[in-house]
Amino acid sequence: MREDVEPDVMGRRLAERLAALRVGHAMSLDDLAAATGISRATLSRIERAEVSPTAVQLNRLCAAHGWTLSRLMAAAEGEAPALVRAADQRFWTDPSNGFRRRAASPPGPGLRVEIVEAELPAGVAIDYDTPPVPGMEQHVLVLSGALEFGDAGQSFALRAGDCARVKLRGPTRFRNAGRGPARYVVAICPP
Repeated sequence: MREDVEPDVMGRRLAERLAALRVGHAMSLDDLAAATGISRATLSRIERAEVSPTAVQLNRLCAAHGWTLSRLMAAAEGEAPALVRAADQRFWTDPSNGFRRRAASPPGPGLRVEIVEAELPAGVAIDYDTPPVPGMEQHVLVLSGALEFGDAGQSFALRAGDCARVKLRGPTRFRNAGRGPARYVVAICPP
């Protein structure tokens, strides 16, 4: 996976987009803190691009705004073209655990399906306490490694070539059950 050559630019754009979403929803930092469980101070630092949010924090922020993470990332990157060359796709890395993702096919005007490629380091788990958009459909295809994927009581042990599909109803977990990185693709379709 190619490293994003301008992480500071992406971080600033993401911070600006999150601040604009909060203001656009007429929410104070206190309102958003109550809705997400993220402290007001941390939210302020995220919006000023002083810290990079984790995947779990981004999921909570997306849930508060009714957006998918891919939609948020695409909005931070600008208008999505019809053709997205591999060399132009940006990666985002969770600063807390090394999880990496890129929107291979970001959302665009009038389009619903998003395709995300992700890489989860060995032994790392990400627990999302709520879906960003309830009822959102996800198809998880493992490219290499081993991945445990679960949603609202269902759990799947996936290996290379395996695909699980669900409509998100509750907490979701992605856990790398292998010794090396787990690479996978997630196809996302909001309801």
